[in-house]
Amino acid sequence: MLAWQHPYSDRLKSDEALSESFLMKKLVGEKAFVRIAPAVAGVADRSTSHKLFKTLAGDEKGISLKLWTTYVEELLKVHKGRKSYQIRENLLPSTETVLCIASSNKRAVLKWKNNMAWPGKLTLTDHALYFEEIGLISQKEPIRLDLTRQGSCVEKARVGPLGSAFFDSAVSVSSDSQSEAWLLEFVDFGGEMRRDVWHASISEVISLHRFLREYGPKDGDQSVRCVYGAQKGKKRATMSTINSITRLQALQFIRKLSEDPLKLVQFSYLWNAPFGHVVCQALAVNFWGGPLVTKMTETDLQSSQVVNPSDDMSEHSMHVFDIDGSVYLRNWMRSPSWASSSSISFWKNSSVRQGVVLSKNLVVLGSTLVERAAEMCKEKSQVVEKTQATIDAAMIKGIPSNIDLFKEFMLPLIVTAKNFDELRRWKKPHLTASFLAFAYTVLFRNMLPYVFPVMLMITAASMLLLKSLKEQGRLGRTFGIVTIRDQPSSNTIQKIIALKQAMLDLETYLQNMNIKLLKVRAILLAGQPQITTEVAVVLLLSASILLTVPFKYVLAFLLLDAFTAELKFRREMVIKLIDILKERWNTVPAAPVVVLPFDSDETGSQNPSNDKGKLVNTQANGKPR
Repeated sequence: MLAWQHPYSDRLKSDEALSESFLMKKLVGEKAFVRIAPAVAGVADRSTSHKLFKTLAGDEKGISLKLWTTYVEELLKVHKGRKSYQIRENLLPSTETVLCIASSNKRAVLKWKNNMAWPGKLTLTDHALYFEEIGLISQKEPIRLDLTRQGSCVEKARVGPLGSAFFDSAVSVSSDSQSEAWLLEFVDFGGEMRRDVWHASISEVISLHRFLREYGPKDGDQSVRCVYGAQKGKKRATMSTINSITRLQALQFIRKLSEDPLKLVQFSYLWNAPFGHVVCQALAVNFWGGPLVTKMTETDLQSSQVVNPSDDMSEHSMHVFDIDGSVYLRNWMRSPSWASSSSISFWKNSSVRQGVVLSKNLVVLGSTLVERAAEMCKEKSQVVEKTQATIDAAMIKGIPSNIDLFKEFMLPLIVTAKNFDELRRWKKPHLTASFLAFAYTVLFRNMLPYVFPVMLMITAASMLLLKSLKEQGRLGRTFGIVTIRDQPSSNTIQKIIALKQAMLDLETYLQNMNIKLLKVRAILLAGQPQITTEVAVVLLLSASILLTVPFKYVLAFLLLDAFTAELKFRREMVIKLIDILKERWNTVPAAPVVVLPFDSDETGSQNPSNDKGKLVNTQANGKPR
């Protein structure tokens, strides 16, 4: 890795470069690690190597020789321990590979059922979970939870006595939506690392079988015999999962798990990463692809044309080829992701070769298909992470601070509303007259349909202008930053009082809003027949006017009414009209509200008289009494 990082360094060619003291001082960078480390079997994956580098390096600028040797030694220890697991676990099927075992008395695994915790030994294989309860006299037979079914899932969960959900150290695992979920707690006095590692390991096994279902040939597919090495594709994918979990355990032992463990296991990471489906496709081509050993029969050709996700897509009418000519048959493309635009674009350019192709896993002065897809996935993930970082930075704690931030956003609208109100009140007569002249010109020249498109054009031009000025550096570095003032410091009692007052204000606001809505409901449903008749007549007159009078004249009249309502010759008449409307509104009763008593689903109501409900009466002004 050092030689790849410094290919023309004279110091690395000397005998001094071979000494351990010299190598101890050197650090391997991310590019060298991502390029070379995945070439060593089991050390790293192409798609997660950059995450693994960040985990190993931590706050350092690179990886030292000491850290590298420690990591490799732990990998070997995990592999040796796994071989001993296979020898000891005779009760498990011989076709399954043991990946993890949790049976330590000091760090027990508890299976919760009916608010009771049962300690036992948990075993994870590449197909299932096994739990063996520890009895008082002897251990019971292990029970099995299949992880290969479609719909299997694992989630972090909370557990506790009497359903309290107090301990955040468990996972919930289910085989499908209809089966009962296992609630497993991983006791770890050192933190959440143990639970997170087991959660990532179980998730990786589930993701492996999802990958096999969507990107691999069906079980019993005879076409795998037509491609050399395709029969070992499932084994290669399984070995990739085994190596991912092995790396996770090694990192756990050396206390180097700063990253989320789910980002360090290949298939679990790819299912949630942008462009991850294309990386899965490249991995499938790498696992199952190979040279054709026999010619495709007519039956194989017919089956390869039935599985097309979209019949009108000529891109999927042929098989997929790797850079060395290995073929991935079209009837294996069962996933809908093959029809996505990003997938089509990637495979269109996959035939472009760079460098010397020695095999599908080794390209000199170039990149393999898996490396290309992983690099694009990494770039898109970095964009998403940067965007999420800005969102997280904008998350402000505290109700008053969020209110101040909302006021800052609403400030342009508030200023616009104030300026319009000043125009309406004729505080600046020359501006009001100019505005009315412009508005009536637009109305009577039939230019109203062009107002909205022109506003969009002005907005777009302003955005492009700001973009150009920002690229030129003429707006300053602080342009666009929202600034608010921090709230004064307060003790706990003051915070409680402020929160109580805020809740009272919110309750009052909701009460007034509900009363208004109840009054509107009473008017619409003829709760007060006289007022309902008056409102209906007004609506009919309005509809008649809109049907007979052109809309521009109606809009011109409303504009004239709004701009003359505050003038002296109309002020008294407007006040009288508002008082009449308020008086009529106060006479509208609110619709009655019936509050039913609480009825539990378990016990039910035994007394029929209690189900009659409680009637909330309202006065004419709409306030409860």
